Amino acid sequence: MSIGDRLRDLREKRGISQLELSRRLDIPNQNISNYERGYRTPDYEALKKFADFYEVSTDYILGRDFKQVTDKPLTDRQKYLMDWFMQKEHLFFQDGGSIEDAIDDLEIMFEAYQKMRKRFDEDQKKKK
Repeated sequence: MSIGDRLRDLREKRGISQLELSRRLDIPNQNISNYERGYRTPDYEALKKFADFYEVSTDYILGRDFKQVTDKPLTDRQKYLMDWFMQKEHLFFQDGGSIEDAIDDLEIMFEAYQKMRKRFDEDQKKKK
């Protein structure tokens, strides 16, 4: 997900227009449009304004952190799974789904991995 995609997603989750966001942050509407479409990258000051307004880290907006405001906080296990997933360079959030959906998917994948690993370990013990 690009910076623009994150900015658009955060704005849409708040249910506000680009024009309303422009007024609230004192950033030209055209700039917000360009950021969201990926034509421009927000400067440091604009990035701070977005992070403060949406109550997320600048790292989240930049794609370096998944800490964001959700209806429920992430559990330690969910944070672990998210970190594990993002360390896999070939895996990305391509479909634009929510972080909650991604966490649910990761939990299912991880449980399947644990079952496979258990079977593998049992098979190795039988061979010895």
